[in-house]
Amino acid sequence: MPQQEEHVLVIPASVIDSIGAFEGFEADAERYLDQILRSEQLAYRPRGAMEVDPSFKQLIPYVVLQHTDDSGQTSVFTYTRGGGGGEKRLHAKRSIGIGGHISREDAGEGQEAYDSGMQRELDEEICLESDYTETREGLIYDPSNEVGQVHLGVVHRFVLHSPDVTSNEEDLADGGFVPVETLRAERAELETWSQLALDALFA
Repeated sequence: MPQQEEHVLVIPASVIDSIGAFEGFEADAERYLDQILRSEQLAYRPRGAMEVDPSFKQLIPYVVLQHTDDSGQTSVFTYTRGGGGGEKRLHAKRSIGIGGHISREDAGEGQEAYDSGMQRELDEEICLESDYTETREGLIYDPSNEVGQVHLGVVHRFVLHSPDVTSNEEDLADGGFVPVETLRAERAELETWSQLALDALFA
């Protein structure tokens, strides 16, 4: 029996443009998400078609995990995208964001489906054994490449009480905490979304 294609949560680009077109990092996440997640045009569509159709944007939670040690040094969990089942166009890039698509299997609608999908992605990709506080920091849209043209990133910051995080998937290779200063020095090695998130969250 053939495997059924994944359907992912998307919003027409026209809805985003009606709120206010932007590129790069947009700090006012709530203004956009309140309307996007309540929109009647929010829908699940076949992932294969959506990956090549910029008239729709796939919603992607992008969770940045940070920890500050007793000396005051802030570090961020980072990893190298491997060769597993993720976005192959991003392989071999370093990333500071954990997350992925919201699928039709993430029960519920709107905000409920979004939250469930984000938690599922976190559980699949990492083992997080620390308490944390969460804030939603902004949106990322980068039309400069074919991956960015079809995705809308929602940046969440998790401030961890302890650096107890490990990778659950081979696709997240070399996972570990790296000081922000080091990430800034090695910024060119990061995927574009991570560069934008690093600049915005740790200015």
